[in-house]
Amino acid sequence: MIREPELVRAFEAEQIRREPPDYHRSLRIFEALWDHGRRLGALPPGDPLEGIEGDLRLAEALRVR
Repeated sequence: MIREPELVRAFEAEQIRREPPDYHRSLRIFEALWDHGRRLGALPPGDPLEGIEGDLRLAEALRVR
């Protein structure tokens, strides 16, 4: 539990302000996470369409008319 969330938010905002977005750094982080997921056996999914029926039902239920 964070005792002083405003202090954390201020720190995060300052970090974002100091460090501009870096595409190559973000890509390296993504690739490292993907590699870690592969080594754990979680990525890539065996069947990418597995569970799509439930997703479609949920999307239909949440659709605002």
